[in-house]
Amino acid sequence: MQKKEIKKLYLKKTKLFQKYNKNYFEKSKPLVTDSIFDDLKREIIELEKKYKYLKSDHSPSINIGFKPSKNFKKAIHRVRMLSLSNVFSKDDLVNFEKKVCNFLNLKHGAKIEYSVEPKIDGISASLNYKNGILISGLSRGDGNEGELITENLKTIKDIPKKIDIQGFPNDIDIRGEVFITNKDFQKIKENFANPRNAASGSLRQKNSNETKKIPLKFIAYNYGYLEELKINKQSEFLEKLQLWGFKVSKFNKIISGIGNLIKNHEEIENKRYELDYDVDGLVYKINSIELQNRLGFLSNSPRWATAHKFSAVTSSSKILNIEIQVGRTGALTPVAKIKPVNVGGVIVANASLHNEDEIKRKDIRVGDTVKIERAGDVIPHVISVDLKKRSKNSAKYIFPKKCPSCGSKVLKEYNNQTKKYDAVKRCSSEGYLCEKIAIEKIKHFISKDAFNIDGLGKKVIENFWSLKLIRSPQDIFNLNYDKISKLDGWGKLSVSNLRYAIDKSKQILLERFIFALGIRHIGQENAKLLSYNIKSLDNLLKIDASYEFSNFLDIDGIGETQINSLKNFFSQEINLKIIEELARYVKILKSDENKNGKFKNITFMFTGKLDGISRAEAKSMIEKNSGKIVSSVSNKLNYLIAGEKPTNKKIIKAKELSVKIISQKDFIKLLN
Repeated sequence: MQKKEIKKLYLKKTKLFQKYNKNYFEKSKPLVTDSIFDDLKREIIELEKKYKYLKSDHSPSINIGFKPSKNFKKAIHRVRMLSLSNVFSKDDLVNFEKKVCNFLNLKHGAKIEYSVEPKIDGISASLNYKNGILISGLSRGDGNEGELITENLKTIKDIPKKIDIQGFPNDIDIRGEVFITNKDFQKIKENFANPRNAASGSLRQKNSNETKKIPLKFIAYNYGYLEELKINKQSEFLEKLQLWGFKVSKFNKIISGIGNLIKNHEEIENKRYELDYDVDGLVYKINSIELQNRLGFLSNSPRWATAHKFSAVTSSSKILNIEIQVGRTGALTPVAKIKPVNVGGVIVANASLHNEDEIKRKDIRVGDTVKIERAGDVIPHVISVDLKKRSKNSAKYIFPKKCPSCGSKVLKEYNNQTKKYDAVKRCSSEGYLCEKIAIEKIKHFISKDAFNIDGLGKKVIENFWSLKLIRSPQDIFNLNYDKISKLDGWGKLSVSNLRYAIDKSKQILLERFIFALGIRHIGQENAKLLSYNIKSLDNLLKIDASYEFSNFLDIDGIGETQINSLKNFFSQEINLKIIEELARYVKILKSDENKNGKFKNITFMFTGKLDGISRAEAKSMIEKNSGKIVSSVSNKLNYLIAGEKPTNKKIIKAKELSVKIISQKDFIKLLN
């Protein structure tokens, strides 16, 4: 293979790794199974070892987790919160111990004692205690910097808020895993995709009272920063944790020898689905703290610990049919209807086929016997076809050229940034003209982050649609309650509760109203930014196809993609009519933002790196003081804040337009 081709392959793999990494750590919505993710990491690292000229800032060899969310303030971990290397087989484990022995100059086969514990599939957190008081709590983030989620962590009963025990360190960071049991998840599964998603979503609630409603658990397993505590073994620290009031795993063991590690791994893997929480492997830590200190760390993982992952769970089944699901944005997703099969303790009847390209690449056909994989919280999907069992009369699957819901033409959109066509095909129908799109849009309209109407769930929307009680969002505010009270499962109390919830939802923030409209590429943050600019429902009603959408380009965070989406949405008469109808029922609440702060009517822009503070936090400070952030240098800009290594073009243009350029220190002075 030529050097150019090797580089191209390497960059393709690292780009894919970055995409998978972001969805797993930031969005808590994995795109692939753990095994596929781990295989990709190994392939990249092996390429780097083989070809020394390969290097990328996005390589798994130097990256841990993903950048912290913009929703919370950040803080630096005093001791980096690293991820673990992985082993998958006996050979991998032998190689891990061999490296340990080589580093410590021990004979191969020397007796090494390991502290072994289950690897819970949850969310890692670090708790800082000073003088026995829980001061702060951080998420892992990218390993260097995490999200400050202290108040949310304080709602977890397993986490002591005060520890008044003699010998407890004056200053310590205790680390562990936040998770939810499978039993508790069953009670809230309609709100979350899976247990890990429930734990992650709950910890990222801005209102800790909402987190309190979720029965989260915490198991402690290690420490980061530690002051004034002498311990010789990892197992000793686990005993201390219990003494201090923390829960630790009942499956923790001390094991020596590769054979014994393998035996224990097989035993736990065989009963992993009997446990009341998700585990995806076992963690091995060298028990001696002295040896841990000697071994130290690699760039993104400790030399003294590794995770022995469980194998992905697979089964074989037959594809009975391939159905196309149509989403809110018109995306067509193929789903294999399979003969129900038990995959890792769960009966599976549907398996994702992802998109048309995946079907072609794997040559998946109706009637095929296929291998189904399910790992952790990932949706079951087809990984391969057993060609030996394929019928001679088998025909290739032809992806529909028309939407199965409304018959409109199906197309792939061209992405100007990647210069490629999207993998996903979409229905070309606009607004609410496609039945399936309309139903999904209404489901989005009543969702938690939009109008948040209790008692009006997804199944209810589908039922009301079939009964022709709802055809568009405004119909929700004009329901026939007499007819509903005669339906099965609807009594006077449930109808009364529904009516109350709908009436209550009529008072809503403008940002939530905009988000509820379901405009493509306009998420919660963009909806919030737009609401600051639009300001009122009256102004929103004035937007139509003739509106000067370029005005929105001055909003930091709104780009060409969002502008094109807004143009498309407001050029459709049906959408304008829906907003006009909704305006008859809703009352827009005033937001909590300070409209009379010291930066009222003042605009800011940043260039370069800030010292000791994230740009997101600096922006938040400006917004709290009624200021606005813009994304380009123009006559509308009042202050350009220049940090370390600013962009020269922005500095030059600011000088040309007589925009005031200030340093970070000057900005802090303005904030007082």
